[in-house]
Amino acid sequence: MKRNLVFAGKNFIRMVLLLFAVSIVTFALVSASPIDPLQANVGQAALGSMSEAQKEKLRSYWGVDTPAIQRYFNWAKDFIKGDMGTSLAYRQPVTQVIAVKLANSLFLMGLAWIISGLLGFVLGVIAGVFEGKPIDKAIKGYSLLIASTPAFWLALLLLIIFSVWLKLLPIGLSVPIGMEAAGVTFLDRVRHAILPAITLSITGVSNITLHTREKMIDIMESDYVLFARARGESLWSIVRHHGLRNVLLPAITLQFASISEIIGGSVLVEQVFSYPGLGQAAVSAGTGSDVPLLMGITLITAAIVFLGNFIANILYGVVDPRIRKGGRRG
Repeated sequence: MKRNLVFAGKNFIRMVLLLFAVSIVTFALVSASPIDPLQANVGQAALGSMSEAQKEKLRSYWGVDTPAIQRYFNWAKDFIKGDMGTSLAYRQPVTQVIAVKLANSLFLMGLAWIISGLLGFVLGVIAGVFEGKPIDKAIKGYSLLIASTPAFWLALLLLIIFSVWLKLLPIGLSVPIGMEAAGVTFLDRVRHAILPAITLSITGVSNITLHTREKMIDIMESDYVLFARARGESLWSIVRHHGLRNVLLPAITLQFASISEIIGGSVLVEQVFSYPGLGQAAVSAGTGSDVPLLMGITLITAAIVFLGNFIANILYGVVDPRIRKGGRRG
């Protein structure tokens, strides 16, 4: 029990330090951006027709005249109190904006995460079991091809085929155009999330498949598997009793480590499909110098990635108690 508390405490401190470092780097990059927030959000023509008093109010609202260090400490002080500030572009509290966008993104990324994990694991096991055979070569070739395929290009390709040519799925957005929120059903949301989720799933399969394949090959060439074959065990029995059990641990690690890849890929995919999630909001905040919103999104996504790694470490101990005990035997 004590060891578990120490482990959790160390990870919590590590997460706090990580979020602190991420906030500093993000704020510094945004502050160094050459984008003029007034021109980007108001427009050059509208800005030119304003009086100096109106421009001064806008500069005060966007914090243009406030030193960067002071703006960071003001933001950090409010963040510690639980206030992420107000989005300058949406004119709403950042927590409210993130809540809506995060719900859309979690729905999309959750589907993609589950599909890519299960599909990658199955393909990796099959390829490892049948190493060198046509099915292994096909799976390996597919994984290498997908690994080198840009997510946005694949998204455009699927969009053209299934939405423009075949007209089977919506072109974009998360709900039907013109429909009130009360009239949107769960199936409507699923239908609009199919193409973005498939895109993220396809791009996320390759790493899990290739790593699982390599681990499965090592297992199938191990001494205990050779001994099992000598005893006359069937291939399915060997895979079930020896292969799956030993390949499960690295598969779990890769699955939770892939959260960062899913989040990174969702930024491009959401832009292509005009899906109103965190990725699209992050791009809008970055191009519009909406510092409070960009800081909030960055810290939330960093916390999600850290949480995924933390859960993977916990599951390590569940699957293999030797790790939880620090690798001691007996």
